[in-house]
Amino acid sequence: MSDTPLVALDGLTVRFGRPRRPWRPTSTVTDAVAGVDLRVERGETLALVGESGSGKTTLARCVAGLIGDYAGEFRFDGDLVAARARRRPELRRSIQMVFQDPRSSLNPRMTVGKIVTEGWEAHPSAAPDDPKTALVALLDQVGLDESLIGRRPGELSGGQCQRVSIARALALRPRLLVCDEAVSALDVSVQAQILRLLIDLRGAYDLTILFITHDLGVVRQIADRVAVMRRGEIVETGATAGLYEAPVHPYTRELLDAALDIESEAVN
Repeated sequence: MSDTPLVALDGLTVRFGRPRRPWRPTSTVTDAVAGVDLRVERGETLALVGESGSGKTTLARCVAGLIGDYAGEFRFDGDLVAARARRRPELRRSIQMVFQDPRSSLNPRMTVGKIVTEGWEAHPSAAPDDPKTALVALLDQVGLDESLIGRRPGELSGGQCQRVSIARALALRPRLLVCDEAVSALDVSVQAQILRLLIDLRGAYDLTILFITHDLGVVRQIADRVAVMRRGEIVETGATAGLYEAPVHPYTRELLDAALDIESEAVN
């Protein structure tokens, strides 16, 4: 196995700003991601944790190719991913994303079958010899019955929609799955089911997972390592168990205290 990390970020910086206008003589520039260095090792699940506005989703979208205007260096499997350049098909196929809101991320006019298999048209090299059989098998792997193939997202529950989103991503046999708050819009019981599913699929598909969340309460169930992000910067990284037992940064301790308070209220 190669010692090269699957994802390597060095000095990654993303700036957002408002342009100068006659009524606003100076422009406003904000570093949503401010010089981040981060590694995601092959086969691991790395949780990127932080409150809303910390920059974690912006970082995730850079990795997934949804934001291409960045400074710094991004390497995937050792190869440089150039900013502001169209990614080659193999790279686009290798990095897939599961979004926060399963309903808004699915085309309401398309059937489940079409949603899951549309990627095979764009990436013929990933298409199976028998699409129908492969579709049924893929739905089964994410816990969905083939009777749902002809249904549309509006006819499904939130948990079912998220399973469809996961199946759509897996159809292209990605190497990296970026999950952006993938369980935060779901009920607690459904969250646990989706987390268990992701754990099982990681082994079955030899996946590496970048798991974005604001909730440290779910991290312990899925992550090997945790990176804590605050105001565009990584303030602490470490193995999940060690970070829970002995957090170093005050912000990490705040997040843990908040998660423990929520868990205590849920029990009571």
